[in-house]
Amino acid sequence: VYDNVLDQKFDANRPNQAWVSDITYIWTHEGWLYLAGVKDLYTKELVGYAINKRMTADLVCHALNMAIKNKRPAKKLIVHSDRGSQYC
Repeated sequence: VYDNVLDQKFDANRPNQAWVSDITYIWTHEGWLYLAGVKDLYTKELVGYAINKRMTADLVCHALNMAIKNKRPAKKLIVHSDRGSQYC
C-alpha cells in the first residue's frame, strides 16, 4: 500500500495530474452490481469505469485500463483510492 500523496487536497492544476477512484454498488432485480469509476480531479470527468457482479481487483483494473486508454496520461499521474483490498 502506497502513502496517501494527496493528503485530502483534492484540487489539480491541469487534466491528468490526479485521478481518484472508488467502487459503489447498485441493487438490481438480479442482485448487486458493482461499479468502479475513475475521475479526473481537474476536469471532474469520469475517465474510466467498469461494471461487474463481483467486487474484485479485476473490476478496478478494467476501470483504470479504460481511463489510461482514453486519456493516455503522463508518467507522473497520481491515482488515489480508498486503499481497499481491490486497490492493493
